[in-house]
Amino acid sequence: MYNQDGNKRGHAIALFSGGLDSALAILLMLQQNIEVTAITFMTHFGCDLGDRSSCGSDPYPAAEKWGFNVKLMHLGQKFVDIVTDPKFGRGKNMNPCTDCRLLMLTEAKAFMEMVNADFIITGEVMGQRPMSQVKDKMNLVLSRSGLKGRLLRPLSAKLLEPTIPEIEGMVDREKLEGISGRSRKRQMEMAEEFGLDDYPSPGSGCLLTDEGYSNRLRDLLAHTEHVSFDDLNMLRIGRHFRLNNECKAIIGRDEDENKKVESIRKKGGIRLEAPDVGSPVTILVGNTSDEAIECAARITARYSAGRRDPKVRIEIAMQDSIRHIEVVPADEEEIKRTAVR
Repeated sequence: MYNQDGNKRGHAIALFSGGLDSALAILLMLQQNIEVTAITFMTHFGCDLGDRSSCGSDPYPAAEKWGFNVKLMHLGQKFVDIVTDPKFGRGKNMNPCTDCRLLMLTEAKAFMEMVNADFIITGEVMGQRPMSQVKDKMNLVLSRSGLKGRLLRPLSAKLLEPTIPEIEGMVDREKLEGISGRSRKRQMEMAEEFGLDDYPSPGSGCLLTDEGYSNRLRDLLAHTEHVSFDDLNMLRIGRHFRLNNECKAIIGRDEDENKKVESIRKKGGIRLEAPDVGSPVTILVGNTSDEAIECAARITARYSAGRRDPKVRIEIAMQDSIRHIEVVPADEEEIKRTAVR
C-alpha cells in the first residue's frame, strides 16, 4: 500500500500487537503515504509470537502483505518491575495497563528519536478499555511519556486534540477516524474496506488479565523474594498447589504438559508419578520437607487414573535415588486448601 518510490510524507513508529485496531491504525497511515516502522513488544506474560491473541500475534504476515517494517522488542525485567510494583494501579487482575502503555511508549519514543522518525501511532480507541483507554488515563500517559503533540491515535483522532503531524499537514486529519466505545462495528467495516481478513478475535491475550494466571502470580510474589524468568515461565504450565510457605507442586494436565513439567525440573529437584496407572508428572519447587512430599504424593494420586482406589503407589525420584510410598488420594478439601486457582 505504501508508495516506496521516495515520495513519503513522513515516518511513523507504530505500536503493533498484531490485533485489528493496531493494524487499522497502520493502514490509515500507509494510505496517506506515511512510512511505518512497527514495534512489536514481547513480555513474559503472553505477549509473544506463539499465540493468536490480539496481544501476541505474529506481525510478519501483515507487514509483508501491506509493506511496512517490523522490529521486535522484548521488555524483559522492565516489564516484570511494573507488574510487581505498578505506579498507576492494576485492573481487575494483575494487569498494570497504564504502566504498560507508558513503558511501551517510552521505549518507542527512544526508538523514534534514534531513527529520526516524526511521530508515534497506536491503535487505541477512546473508551474501549476502562483501565487505560479513557481520556484521563490517555492524557496521563501522553504527559508522562513526553510525547505531547507526537502521539497520534488514528482511530479516535477526531475526538482528540490535533497532533503536530496533523497541524503541519503531514497527516490529513479528515482521513482519520473518530471511533469511541467498545463496539468493533466501525473497525469491522474498515477491515472489509481495506481487505484485511486475517486478524485475531478481539480481546486481550495478556496473561495478566486471566484470573487463574493472576492468582498463581500473586502466590509466587507472596512467597518468592527474587522472582526469576524461569519462575514466571513455570506459571504457564500445569496445575499449581501451595504446600507450605517454601514449597509448591506443579502437576501436568496432559501428556504435553507432563513433558513441559519434566523439562523445567531442575537438577536435584523432586519428581512424583504413579507408575502403575495413568498419571500426571509432578515436580516440587522450593525447599521440600517430608510433609510436603507426602502431600504432593496424595495430590498426584488424586489426579491419576487411580484416584478412586483405596491407595496408590507413588514413585518419588530425587537427584540420585528413587523410592516408593503408598498414599490415599487427596480428598476435595485438601485440593481446595492447596490449589492456586
